[in-house]
Amino acid sequence: MDNYGGRRTKARQDAATVEIGYALVSAGFAAAVLFGAVAGPALLFDLPRALKNTLVWIGLVVAPVVFLTRVVSVLVRFRRGAQPSQPGRTNPDS
Repeated sequence: MDNYGGRRTKARQDAATVEIGYALVSAGFAAAVLFGAVAGPALLFDLPRALKNTLVWIGLVVAPVVFLTRVVSVLVRFRRGAQPSQPGRTNPDS
C-alpha cells in the first residue's frame, strides 16, 4: 500500500483517482434518477401549482443529500481497503 516515508505508490494513486471518479459519476446518476422520480411528474403533468412546487422542492433537497451520501459511502468503503478476493475467505491459509 504505502512506500517508505508514507508515500503512496503510483498504482494506489491511480486506484484512488478511479474510485473518486466512480464515486462522483455514480452519485450524480443516483441523484439525477431520484430527482427525476420525485420531480418528474411535476414537470411532465399538469398538476396543481402547490403540488408541483412541493415535488420540485423535495427533489432539489433530497438529490444533493443522496449525492453526498453516495460519494461518502463509496470513498469510505475504498479507504477501508480491499476485500478478500473470494467471499467468505478472510485468511490466505483457509
